[in-house]
Amino acid sequence: MLHRIEFTQAAVRHFAKLDARQRARVRDAIVRQLVYEPGVETRRRKRLRPNTLATWRLRVGELRVYYDVTDDVPPVVVIKAIGIKERSRVVIGGEEIDLS
Repeated sequence: MLHRIEFTQAAVRHFAKLDARQRARVRDAIVRQLVYEPGVETRRRKRLRPNTLATWRLRVGELRVYYDVTDDVPPVVVIKAIGIKERSRVVIGGEEIDLS
């Protein structure tokens, strides 16, 4: 089943802070990975431990897309945040985030 993709305002701001190449990579990965079966774990998609940010994470190289999946009709993938992984740190919108 096709899932509709929606961005929160925060995710739109995070997306805008990326350079053109990073934006293209994230956009392509979202279309390839999250339109069909976004709630299935793969090498790139992972269900996260309970946290305040999101339920799922999509890995796109050094970039991370954090999202939730709703059970609405039609189902919706809500992109909550987009960040950059730097070693053991995740930086989202210029701030380091602790997801543990």
